[in-house]
Amino acid sequence: MSRDHPFRDREPIATERALVLLSEGTLETVGRMPYSSNATFLMNVEHDGLEAQAIYKPHRGERPLWDFPSGLYQREVAAFLVADELGFDVVPPTVVREDAPLDVGSLQLFMPCAFEEHYFTIHEHSDEHDDDFRRICALDIVINNTDRKSGHCLLGNDGRIWAIDHGIAFHQQFKLRTVLWDFAGEPLPDDIHEALWALLERGLSPQAAALLDPFERDALMTRTTALATAGRFPSDDSGGHRWPWPLV
Repeated sequence: MSRDHPFRDREPIATERALVLLSEGTLETVGRMPYSSNATFLMNVEHDGLEAQAIYKPHRGERPLWDFPSGLYQREVAAFLVADELGFDVVPPTVVREDAPLDVGSLQLFMPCAFEEHYFTIHEHSDEHDDDFRRICALDIVINNTDRKSGHCLLGNDGRIWAIDHGIAFHQQFKLRTVLWDFAGEPLPDDIHEALWALLERGLSPQAAALLDPFERDALMTRTTALATAGRFPSDDSGGHRWPWPLV
């Protein structure tokens, strides 16, 4: 692979196949990703003739935070699992990988994308992807995302919107910070509303629940109940404090 072009394009990979690839594939480190507050690496992954790339966030590369416990990589995986359980296909497949080069961490399927695009540029020019943005908005409320920057919404080469970077989510205290306020006050679309109630009836999967502590699990279900009961996206009534910085 050329050093000048480390990112590979590829055909879409079905979720179940991607999870096998990430869990069992052979890993090769390409390099460290720039502009990341924690250690983040681009990896080549190969399994049974299928090749792709993934983003690896090792536990040992995390910067300690005063308000979140160690193990942010688990929240990356939990975000994928909750999105998947809601039927929101907006978070790339993500697994815990124990035998990665720097030991345990999260491994997320890399989505080739238009790197110059982000939420503000995409939403400004078209409403084509607003259904996906509404799903991301609902997901962020449920998982209590404290850092939904515009640049954490990617326009994939597959024409899909992908949401990344969920390491600081799921806190038991309400800490929502997001740029996705364009849908504030709108009624929830039927598919989102139904998905929220279905999650409440079914409960979290054991796999997702194991990644969170009991208080975080209870708070997640409380937020889900509140959103489903309200039936509409909330507004920012904090005087503008619920925005991340930087915005992109």
